[in-house]
Amino acid sequence: MGKCDKIGKIASALLLTLWAGAAVAGTCRDDQVLVRGDWGQARFTVEVADDEAKRAKGLMHRESMPQSTGMLFVYPEERRVGFWMKNTLIPLDMIFLDATGTVQKVHHRAVPHSLSLVMSGKNTKLVLEINGGVAERLGIVAGSEIRHPSVDAEHAAWPC
Repeated sequence: MGKCDKIGKIASALLLTLWAGAAVAGTCRDDQVLVRGDWGQARFTVEVADDEAKRAKGLMHRESMPQSTGMLFVYPEERRVGFWMKNTLIPLDMIFLDATGTVQKVHHRAVPHSLSLVMSGKNTKLVLEINGGVAERLGIVAGSEIRHPSVDAEHAAWPC
């Protein structure tokens, strides 16, 4: 077996392990968001921004962020929200979700320091921010679903 074949098998095994780990994570945790779709599943370790002060600060002033982490913005009710990248140093993907935890819109690679508003639809309850390019690389699109305790289990597309 050649070196490339070995690396390919190791990479495939690692991806399968990561996917299986996300799939068997049966309990919902405040610090984790599971995402699923036709593309598979992923898990992100998140900070939760569930009050005005945390949402206002967001991910500003951070020079880097590990690939499998992010921030989940939680609003008290569905609404239209806008995000800008002032004082944000890294490109971000913004994943806008409704009250069922279903992705409504994905904004790819928001530009650091931009003052342009990235607007959601009118029915946004949650926003998951992850490193720029990760949503596209994984295949996260409208219709994907998340699992997190902040999504009311009675109405969740993928309940805890």
